[in-house]
Amino acid sequence: MSPVQPEIQENRRLASVAELASRRGAEQAWSRFAQAQSHEEFCSSWLAIQCDSIGGVSDGVVLLQTPGSREYVPVAFYPEAARDRTHLAEVAERTLKEGRGVVLPLDNAATEQRYQLGYPVRIDGEVRGAVGLEMDGRAEAQLQSAMRSLQWGSGWLEVLLRRHVDPATAAQLRLKLALDLVGTLLEQGALRESAAAFSTEIAMRLGCERVAVGVLKGRTVKLVGVSHSAQFDERANLLRAVESAMGEAVDQGEMVVSPPPRDGLPVVTHAHDVLVRDSGAGAAATFPLVCDGEVVGALTLERSAPYRFDPESLELAEALAAVAGPIVELKRRAEANLAVHAGRSATGLWKKLTGPRNPGLKLTALLTAAAALFLSFATGAFRVSADVTVEGRVQRAITAPFNGYVKEASLRAGDTVTAGQPIGRFEDRELQLEKIKLIAQRDQVERQHREAMAKHERAQTAILGAQLDQSEAQLALIEEQLARSVMTAPLDGVIVSGDLSQNLGTPVERGQVLFEVAPLDGYRIVLRVDERDMAHVSVGQRGELAVTAMPGEPLPFTVTSIVPVNLAQDGRNVFRVEARLEDEKLTGSPRLRPGMTGVGKIHVEERRLAWIWTRSFADWVRLKAWSWTP
Repeated sequence: MSPVQPEIQENRRLASVAELASRRGAEQAWSRFAQAQSHEEFCSSWLAIQCDSIGGVSDGVVLLQTPGSREYVPVAFYPEAARDRTHLAEVAERTLKEGRGVVLPLDNAATEQRYQLGYPVRIDGEVRGAVGLEMDGRAEAQLQSAMRSLQWGSGWLEVLLRRHVDPATAAQLRLKLALDLVGTLLEQGALRESAAAFSTEIAMRLGCERVAVGVLKGRTVKLVGVSHSAQFDERANLLRAVESAMGEAVDQGEMVVSPPPRDGLPVVTHAHDVLVRDSGAGAAATFPLVCDGEVVGALTLERSAPYRFDPESLELAEALAAVAGPIVELKRRAEANLAVHAGRSATGLWKKLTGPRNPGLKLTALLTAAAALFLSFATGAFRVSADVTVEGRVQRAITAPFNGYVKEASLRAGDTVTAGQPIGRFEDRELQLEKIKLIAQRDQVERQHREAMAKHERAQTAILGAQLDQSEAQLALIEEQLARSVMTAPLDGVIVSGDLSQNLGTPVERGQVLFEVAPLDGYRIVLRVDERDMAHVSVGQRGELAVTAMPGEPLPFTVTSIVPVNLAQDGRNVFRVEARLEDEKLTGSPRLRPGMTGVGKIHVEERRLAWIWTRSFADWVRLKAWSWTP
């Protein structure tokens, strides 16, 4: 046997013993950690686990804030044997001051290079403690791994602080954290951006490796946001496993945690177990998002191995899910199209009608249904409405017989007149002067005509005879104009238009209409029917009218003629329909006068009330559909 072999075997034995001792120390630390009765024991066992996991740690300390004060005290050391650890004060102070991870190299010519690491312990963004370690030299990648281990492990200290903080401060911290997280969900407008920001903030605040938000579409859950990922591929196997876990929680309507806590609910965790196994996470938890008593989505949290969810974190996450549910559903509804909105409104209304509450809504729906049935089967008189004007059966106009000026106007519109009664007078002074001039000319020509006859001058006699006839004709024309200078009523009746009392001395032109007179012994009714209703109007139909002067006394009439000419009135086309009053006693009545206006209704036939009230809209729809049809 070579003399070297015993030495090799001895080294292997010592290594095996050291490995076994390290394993037993780690098992004891985990056992103490799981059964810790005080926060000092909890921190001490946690620090031992961290130092054993990182390796090469010579000194370690945990500083925590005293509840209700701003002082920091050491609560755990590694190793627990008493020694001077003032050399860790610098890294601990810098960590508390800067609020971030710190790495300090220690250069000593007598020994190899060493490093000091510090990492803060936060609650809701505020520094509440720090961890300081001193370790042997190693590569940068190994330093980053050690810092990452402290980062993930600090979540346990956060749990400890939440447990031992005073109730008022704990409530304030939880409220602040909840408001901050919900604020990130409300900051963005779109659902996907809001879900991404919300999940990322939860992952950072609760020490989660991944957080995902999903919404229920039909019977499946679809991801809308994943932490630290603005875009993600829903077809990825891991994200499909997350959706399956969400579906498992949604189907049960309960929180699902894997591995389940000690007092876990009796729920199925198969999909969550698969998610933990495939992702290599330490724990996964899903919380249904509920709005108005219905599950609308899910919130899934994952923590890296070997960390699990403590009851405080689960309680906080459950509260966040309860608040986030209505907000997520509100954003999803805001992004839905019109058809989806209509479907949701109809579904919501149906649930209210069939549910145990809303008696007023049910009564309204019942009355509406009864009214709809009544209108669908009940019939009524279908009548066409139109504007009405009362006109005289004969209407005479008084026009200006020549160009002149108004001298008198004793009557005006609305006055009753008899045939031949003067209404007004024109200025006739120029006509009188013209008449005197023509009489003088006639007398002169007549005298010359007699002298020519006495001298037997036949040619001159003929010429003067013709001039005499011309003078007689001109004089007769002047006399006719003088006779017409007085405006008289052409018949017994009422003046329906014309008022010159305010225009005395006003020039008028020949043929200008000055007055209109209608008789009182005969009226006709003029209805202006809209072109959309002309298809229902025919000669011989009966109806009633109500004039503005007598709105409470309907007057029966019969349609006599339809004028096939349309007129533009108030932006619509109307046709002139004439009718006569059936009550002859109204003819000449002082209560009814030409020019009165009102509303007339022509009786067509009996129709269903629903058709009568909706026919205008139905006709409009048919016309538009016809115009849009290619």
